Amino acid sequence: MDNLKKWKTLKSKMVLDHPWCQVRQDEIELPNGKIIDDYFVSIKPDVAMILPITSSKEIIFVRQYRHAIGEFFLELPAGNFDPTKESAEVAAIRELTEETGYIPQEFRKIATLYDKPSKDTNQIHLFVAENVSKVGEQNLDITEEIEVVFIPVESVLDKIIQGEISVAGTVAALFLGLKFITYA
Repeated sequence: MDNLKKWKTLKSKMVLDHPWCQVRQDEIELPNGKIIDDYFVSIKPDVAMILPITSSKEIIFVRQYRHAIGEFFLELPAGNFDPTKESAEVAAIRELTEETGYIPQEFRKIATLYDKPSKDTNQIHLFVAENVSKVGEQNLDITEEIEVVFIPVESVLDKIIQGEISVAGTVAALFLGLKFITYA
């Protein structure tokens, strides 16, 4: 590791600055001295993701349409947040409640991961929540149409292997989070 060197940013400019999408163009100097003048970085908000487990040991998923791929996906409840306005913990509970109508009884952070650090700036904050209970109805954003899906814990690995659960952040959260589940 001592021989590895960071890239040097020579110039940086925002080439797309929209509330829903920001892209920065960097001119960088590599450790070998070569200059790359068009290295693009996507400035993305952090994500809070929660693995909610019922007292009957079912994981609550949300099925929703994802326009970039043009398909429906099974995912854990999650959403973007601004860390200067709310904590990852508050955002995770908010997203769980908005998307499913459930709240956690027990709740803990399990990891913070980087989504795609070669091109994206965001982190994914992962939480596990046990003994979740229904407190109300969904409160969805205008772009959300979400089906709440319950899958027994013991069936999740098969669903991943069969490709029914295939979103990287959700898969990572499941593998990390299943370690923390109380099976009693």
